[in-house]
Amino acid sequence: MKIQVNTDKNVEGSAALSERTEADLASALTRFKDRLTRVEVHLRNESAGRTTGDDVRCLIEARPAGMDPVAVTHHAATLDEALRGATDKLEALLTSKFERGEGKETRETIRGR
Repeated sequence: MKIQVNTDKNVEGSAALSERTEADLASALTRFKDRLTRVEVHLRNESAGRTTGDDVRCLIEARPAGMDPVAVTHHAATLDEALRGATDKLEALLTSKFERGEGKETRETIRGR
């Protein structure tokens, strides 16, 4: 799974930010690493640096092998909050998408097997 981090001109795209973002995503998506070919993160400050509330946007696009890409977006006041929110949404989306593809016989139920 390749992770790419992109920023707009209003977000300082440092090497430390990229490394931290990649590490956080790799950790959160570790159970999907064999099913994802690429994950792209787009960080953007929509108010050009002014603090007006939830003006930082994190969009994450994941490309599952053999499936259509999926994307989630989260707005927050800080980069960390935006990234965490989008990561949580992506985890939930991928869990739903991959579990839906599995047959009923492979999932645990409350009644057992």
